Amino acid sequence: MRARLKILGVLMVASGIFGAGVGLFTLVKTMEGVNSLQAFSTAQGVNLSYNDAGELVDRGETEGAQKILDLVTKDWGYAIVKSDLNSKDPLVNTASEYMYQMGTIAYHTLNSTVTVTLKEDVEYKGEKFAAGDYEFVNDGRYWTGFDRQHPIEGPARGMIWSPTAHALIGQLGVGAVTASTLTIGLGLVGVIGGLAGTLGILGLGLIWVVRKPD
Repeated sequence: MRARLKILGVLMVASGIFGAGVGLFTLVKTMEGVNSLQAFSTAQGVNLSYNDAGELVDRGETEGAQKILDLVTKDWGYAIVKSDLNSKDPLVNTASEYMYQMGTIAYHTLNSTVTVTLKEDVEYKGEKFAAGDYEFVNDGRYWTGFDRQHPIEGPARGMIWSPTAHALIGQLGVGAVTASTLTIGLGLVGVIGGLAGTLGILGLGLIWVVRKPD
């Protein structure tokens, strides 16, 4: 029985060593991702705006920043980590900052105003539109919320939801997911390391318990 328990202890220690190796490999790969994302963020040089009191602002106003936060947290249901929004580190390089920046682009797109010019009179569904300029206010419409056949809404859709807006939102979304995944990776390293250490300690303890008396 003592020999079997000793073998079990040895196996537990070996499993702990293997787990530590897996944890180290995961840490190295995760840190490569973290460093790459940091380099990408630094190269872009996008910074959030704060006032002298360290409060987040949009176009100089805290109210604007709060509306963006409401869009991200209430409308989209994303849980922003407030500690990531740090005036001493304004560079956009965390999941929360990426999501806030994506919210900034989306908010101003959802509330933008464009001018549509009709070169000739148009009739649509019984309504007549004379040639001329029309100011179109986007009252929170996403890309799919426009009537593409409408002589005003149709052209406004492409002007408001431009390729640039789509590209920026897509890029920022990828950045947010990447940052979140890397955070999970670091957490996984901690779990693996904890399990490996526990197995190793228990294995050594078992070997010590079943050792032959002096």
